[in-house]
Amino acid sequence: MSLRIVGLNAFLPGFRLVHEFAARNGHELVLVATLPETSRYGASDPMVAGLPDDLNVLITRKLRTVAAPVIAALRPDVIISAAFPRLIPEEILEIPTYGAINCHPSPLPAGRGPTPQRLIYEGDERVGATVHRTAAEFDTGAILAQRIAPLPEDLNGSGLMQCWRTLLSECLDEAVPKLVAGDPGQPQDPAYASDAPLFTEDERLLDLTEPSRVIRRKAAALNVTAPTAQVELDGTTHLITRSDPATHHSTAAPGTILENHPNGWTVQTADHPLRLTHS
Repeated sequence: MSLRIVGLNAFLPGFRLVHEFAARNGHELVLVATLPETSRYGASDPMVAGLPDDLNVLITRKLRTVAAPVIAALRPDVIISAAFPRLIPEEILEIPTYGAINCHPSPLPAGRGPTPQRLIYEGDERVGATVHRTAAEFDTGAILAQRIAPLPEDLNGSGLMQCWRTLLSECLDEAVPKLVAGDPGQPQDPAYASDAPLFTEDERLLDLTEPSRVIRRKAAALNVTAPTAQVELDGTTHLITRSDPATHHSTAAPGTILENHPNGWTVQTADHPLRLTHS
């Protein structure tokens, strides 16, 4: 069955997830609705700059009065949101024939909210992904598909993004047929729910006295959508884009620069050296 799909996306990777799902399953993406700006995801330009020229695009903050009538006129079968930082009103949720679903990069009900990678920052050694029915509150709807995998070997922001892309693609392939079949999904257990608020400025500064694995995990989580991880060396704060294991062996104090590179440093942590790359 070919479906008419409307995507709600404010971040290019979220759009690509929906676009690729539609293409590989023979569905039609009839509209992408987005917001006027996407600074929340670290982008300086509107998302539309990266969209295909032949795609129907609606840019608006007015979901009830502008987006809802346009979406209704297109008679979609399914609405899929991915990286869309606005509550979707009932006026839109009641439009699609089969319903609306959301893609969320955490093992819900853990990690609800704007920064699901916070789970990894705080110690989770897994990458989770969930597709759920869209509800009145963020990330609370019944679960239609979920995947959980170990942290990737490339433990950096790009590695996490690639892992989520794979897991969420699998979730969509499972969830949409369930949605069409009328599967109500598995209600989320509030006893296991946790919130994932935005990172604070203090949390963005990496502590080189921590173990290297902890530093790499935190840096990866901070750099998912844009480089925001920072490190202080010799009294100067630097933006870090990657952290990778180094081949050095050292008993120097944590925070010691072991080697300078054109684009970064090798530094000692609480246990093993790391190769830090700056922007």
